[in-house]
Amino acid sequence: MTSLLRFLPGTTPLVLDSPHSGTRYPTDFGFSCDRMSLRRAEDTHVEKLYDFVPDLGVAWIEAFFPRSYLDANRNITEIDATLLGEAWPDPVETDPVMMSKVRLGKGLIWRMTDDGVPIYARQLSVAEVRGRIDCCWRPYHTAVGAAIDAAHARHGYSIHLNCHSMPAVASSHATDFPGESHADFVIGNRDETTASGPLSLQICEHLAGLGYSVSYNHPYKGVELVRRHSDPARQRHSVQVEINRKLYMNEQTLEITDGFAALQNSLRSLVATLLQTDPRAL
Repeated sequence: MTSLLRFLPGTTPLVLDSPHSGTRYPTDFGFSCDRMSLRRAEDTHVEKLYDFVPDLGVAWIEAFFPRSYLDANRNITEIDATLLGEAWPDPVETDPVMMSKVRLGKGLIWRMTDDGVPIYARQLSVAEVRGRIDCCWRPYHTAVGAAIDAAHARHGYSIHLNCHSMPAVASSHATDFPGESHADFVIGNRDETTASGPLSLQICEHLAGLGYSVSYNHPYKGVELVRRHSDPARQRHSVQVEINRKLYMNEQTLEITDGFAALQNSLRSLVATLLQTDPRAL
């Protein structure tokens, strides 16, 4: 199978990844809903917004597979048993908070679109789901972990930005807050368990200083990628960055708008600031 991710190693303490901007729909997906409904689930154009970072020595990891095929920002225990035609033999998450997205149809393998449209008119096999985990989830997390390990080994600390985009208004099956209008940015660190408060607040303050509205840990706190690959006590900091799509694209047509260039300049400013930031000194 053609590689389903891009991994560009870096030389700086920064690591950025985009798990949800993939547009290569595998031939074995077997979905039955409208393709555009799946396209609107993508973090569309996020990889373009950050396309400048490899030239700055920043490690970059990007999923080519779509999040609706497999969501790399979920744990492999977040299995939606109702999707399967047979019993799942591996461990399943029991934490009700972590399983909240599964109930919305947004587990490791999606059952519903953001608007509550069923993705499949069939049931999946255990072998099919395990195959997606082996081809997509494991290589992606291996790449992110390797990049962070290398950055930390070089510099004694690492700063990982987990890069996402969000709709201007939360859809019915997207979060626990349907219909909520989003800020320009949501910065999440799972209530300061995946990155230090001073570092995270510096990111918030930098963006606010550029004129953006910024929310902190609401309604997105960060999920599996920042949880799994962080350890702030050891100076391994992971922050989830959500960008409001209205800033740079048309959410209906998916076309880039005139706001893209200004937003990218702001992101370039943020990355430049973080390249000069040692969280050990904050």
